[in-house]
Amino acid sequence: MPDKSIPAVLLLADGTVAHGKAFGAIGTTTGEICFNTGMTGYQEVFTDPSYFGQILIMNSAHIGNYGVKEADVESDSVKINGLIGRNLEDQYSRKMASGSMNDYLKANKIVSIEGVDTRALVAHVRTKGAMNCIISSETTDIEILKKKLAETPNMDGLELASKVSTKEAYEMGDKNAAIRIAVMDYGVKRNILNCMVERGAYVKVFPAKTGLEEVKKFQPHGYFISNGPGDPAPKDYAITTLKQILKEEKPVFGICLGHQLLALANDIPTFKMHHGHRGLNHPVKNIISGRSEITTQNHGFGVDPEAVKKASHIEITHLNLNDQSIEGIRVKGKPAFSVQYHPEATPGPHDSRYLFDEFIELIKRL
Repeated sequence: MPDKSIPAVLLLADGTVAHGKAFGAIGTTTGEICFNTGMTGYQEVFTDPSYFGQILIMNSAHIGNYGVKEADVESDSVKINGLIGRNLEDQYSRKMASGSMNDYLKANKIVSIEGVDTRALVAHVRTKGAMNCIISSETTDIEILKKKLAETPNMDGLELASKVSTKEAYEMGDKNAAIRIAVMDYGVKRNILNCMVERGAYVKVFPAKTGLEEVKKFQPHGYFISNGPGDPAPKDYAITTLKQILKEEKPVFGICLGHQLLALANDIPTFKMHHGHRGLNHPVKNIISGRSEITTQNHGFGVDPEAVKKASHIEITHLNLNDQSIEGIRVKGKPAFSVQYHPEATPGPHDSRYLFDEFIELIKRL
């Protein structure tokens, strides 16, 4: 049981203060504040490597009420730096659950605060934009926390993918499969890999800074460029490798960070968004088919829309229907495409899983 007698405090970089009660681990943590509007799938969200370095507001009023389960993870540990909730629940009702969210956060040393008006806080972040924050259940001295917060680096310009990438290459699927896909791991989610394996692919996942010559020893038929945390622009190693991959003339598919890296490899800049897109119900229009999709998203950087429109060698394939931001591109004359959102959608709707089918079919044709 959480000891809700222990006070906790949240301090934002703009001086905003919120008081609540401790949940999860006792301690102090910093990171960029962001919010997710999903009502469910919290364990998958917590373990998504793309959230590394961030403190997460879960906007739904109750989080934790169906407990945790080993199968509901996207990586080997919780990746968020901290958690903010209105009602973080220790009691759970799901019989299949292996334990409570409070114990889970404690085991993963995640400092959290509950009892916060999360809707008001989300409205504040939407207005003021993403910024750093600090949570503490060790001290409520604001002056001490201000000093610690000032030492936290900004997400803009921060290279984080190499911190969450696998340290050793590993393989998934049937070794005798007809299709072999090399995965450049910048923070890949498990269910992205599952979506390719389920379609008959044998995948090998490579550490972020693996050079192309090493990857080519796997003799892949296609390349997948993964999601991940941080600013894409400083990832020179990834951009250089992707430029080399594009010269291979083999199918390339990128998701989220992979989408941003594909743009950068084609001289299209990226930018830090005001507060990003994170949730399970973002509407996207497929320009090619004319159909709309409800998508899962988690990103704080985007592809420069004006630069994309001016680039004669890049075609826009998907647009966000809320703000018209670029959600998908493909490289003209090359078998390379990407989307900003998460078609594996764990959690979320499966409207966009056809993209994995298109990737597999592209490999088969070439």
